[in-house]
Amino acid sequence: MDPHLIFDNLLQPPILFFALGMLAVAVRSDLAIPDALARLFSLYLLLSIGFKGGVKLAESGLSMDAVKAVAAGLAMSAIVPVYTFFIFRRMVSTPNAAAIAAAYGSISAVTFLTAMTFLIRQDVAFGGYMVAVVALMESPAIIIGVMLYRRFGAEADPAMRKRELVRESLTNSSVFLLLGSMLIGVLSGSRGWEAMEPFTDNLFQGMLCFFLLEMGIRSARQLEEIRRAGLPLGIAAVALPLINGLLGLLLARALNMNQGDAILFCILAGSASYIAVPAAMRHAIPDANPGLYVSMALAITFPFNIAIGIPLYTYLVGLLWGGL
Repeated sequence: MDPHLIFDNLLQPPILFFALGMLAVAVRSDLAIPDALARLFSLYLLLSIGFKGGVKLAESGLSMDAVKAVAAGLAMSAIVPVYTFFIFRRMVSTPNAAAIAAAYGSISAVTFLTAMTFLIRQDVAFGGYMVAVVALMESPAIIIGVMLYRRFGAEADPAMRKRELVRESLTNSSVFLLLGSMLIGVLSGSRGWEAMEPFTDNLFQGMLCFFLLEMGIRSARQLEEIRRAGLPLGIAAVALPLINGLLGLLLARALNMNQGDAILFCILAGSASYIAVPAAMRHAIPDANPGLYVSMALAITFPFNIAIGIPLYTYLVGLLWGGL
């Protein structure tokens, strides 16, 4: 792998601010981002990425490339939680295994937008429909994770029907805002982009830096939970995204995705949710310990994908597709 890809990714301002957040905890600084502002940054990023993707989707139309990418995303989000559940069921309790399966079957929108920013800096083209893939990969893993829990463990809420579970997954604030913003982008098109560009584009990098600063603080604080859980879970939090990312690479190659889409698909397949899934698990599987599945996804898998995953998949796609 070209070391320049790693250094180029690590030296981006958003990544450096993430490292600054982790350093703040390490040196016991009182640096903190108020919860309300952190929530605002998260909502802004979801709105911006959804709107941009919707505008690009309106410009490109629903092509065969878009259909293939969406179908591949749905397949990965349905398959990954199943084998993940049975792997972790040997290591932790059934509720925790189901929650971990849901987290790793779902995706991280922040990892995606960091990869998107990286590709823009590398001048690698990708389809706006990939935002639709991001939105649609959230819910299936959550639903399957809960179904596995109910099949192999005690029922968390016998009164909750499948229809209610699907509704809660789709109306989760992150998924709902991403889908809604994308729809607005599709409907408003280029005229909407001209009106929103000062907000959704010019402010994007600054908001991303603030958000990743806060994520760095949170990630560093979650590391203690992994230390308590033991080394195997820490190793799994690196091995599993690599396995999933490589599976995504094979699927992208089989479907002959273009290079930009393939890189984004790999990082989506290898990422893990620490926003939508914890919100859903809190109600659907209350017996699961957030200190395990959130810590694995946020404190280990997220930094690994940012520092290593993005340049690694960029290198592999360039190798298999014939160079970037």
